[in-house]
Amino acid sequence: MDKLNATIDHTILKPTTLVADIEKLCNEAMQYQFAAVCVPPNFVKTAKALVEGSPVKVATVIGFPFGYAAVEAKLAEIILAMVDGADELDVVANISAIKNNDWQYLANELNHILPVIHSKGKVIKVIIESGILTDEEIIKCCELYGVAGIDYLKTSTGYAEKGATIEAVELFKKHLPANVQIKASGGIRDYAFAKALVDAGATRLGCSAGVAIVTGAPDAKARGY
Repeated sequence: MDKLNATIDHTILKPTTLVADIEKLCNEAMQYQFAAVCVPPNFVKTAKALVEGSPVKVATVIGFPFGYAAVEAKLAEIILAMVDGADELDVVANISAIKNNDWQYLANELNHILPVIHSKGKVIKVIIESGILTDEEIIKCCELYGVAGIDYLKTSTGYAEKGATIEAVELFKKHLPANVQIKASGGIRDYAFAKALVDAGATRLGCSAGVAIVTGAPDAKARGY
């Protein structure tokens, strides 16, 4: 498996997710020794119980997928997710604020969110939707979030028209401090692309096709992430 499995956040975030889907996801994550499962907030408690006793972490999403929820709403989601047992929080930045060049808003948003997550010893991954940003906007995000000391900067939600790219990961790598890791997500469906993203600097991969990626099996059903 070339240790690629240890970078994968095995993911299901579709609105029609079933309990059976979560059970399958967690079983596969434990079988293939993936880093984490990433599940909708309402399934955090279920996933936590399913992976108990294993090294697999439970991640969930906050402000997903558009990022424009109020800071107070994101905080409420974060607190509830941590109460339910989430180890890692993938928080969508306010993409509208990025596009409007409102860096003060983004700094304020992060200043409210980051201490709450780190005070509980949890991991924060900030999603900036790189596929719909300019290079200049990406670089500014790297500077803002890098200085603040987030754990990961993440490329995409998987719901925009463009997901992870090698170029975005390389740009992240160039402009982030060494202590901030990179998570690539969105459209990662085969081993070659996954490996190329890791080679470019990603240390986590968010994908629904984790099993297909590590086994080389054709992925007929990966959709939207």
